[in-house]
Amino acid sequence: MDFFSAPLGPWLSSAGATFLLIALAEIGDKSQLVCMTLAARHRPAPVILGAIAAFAILNLLAVVFGAALAAWLPEWLVILAVALLFAAFGISSLRYQEESDDESLEEKAGHSVFVTTFLLIFLAEFGDKTQIAVAGMGSTVAASAVWSGATLALAGTSILGVIAGRKLLHKLPLLWIHRISGAFFLLLAALAIARLIQTL
Repeated sequence: MDFFSAPLGPWLSSAGATFLLIALAEIGDKSQLVCMTLAARHRPAPVILGAIAAFAILNLLAVVFGAALAAWLPEWLVILAVALLFAAFGISSLRYQEESDDESLEEKAGHSVFVTTFLLIFLAEFGDKTQIAVAGMGSTVAASAVWSGATLALAGTSILGVIAGRKLLHKLPLLWIHRISGAFFLLLAALAIARLIQTL
């Protein structure tokens, strides 16, 4: 399949259908909640860019390699990496002290938050239902249309999560935001461990 060549009408139709399907599937999903939680603590730009970069690469892998993508790495290894990453981030959040300088948090939030967001989204969504759906659609219609529609949809849901997270920031003390985000990430780590046990 040629990734870049497709008639414009069918291309737009495929991109639109992919956009709607993926956007509806991702509303309230863990990746959107991750963006919401990170944006409540850090500047929105690196969170948005990290999420979009992760989704763009995941979707590219999905449409290029199709359903075989999930077989690249053993499922247990991906789940273990997700659990460890969520646990580390949750513990880091819970260790936050209220007397810390908020400005220093913002200053160090740039590239480190981009990398954190990228890794959290990439590992959490690797082999997830939406990526499998993208792989399936990419094998039947124009791959570039599927990639474009899926990436725009996931970027949109991530931005909505960031907006919600920023609104949360203005309503809760920063200490409580860290406590809530820490508990949330530890919950995700526990769910990943439970899934890991099931796969072994």
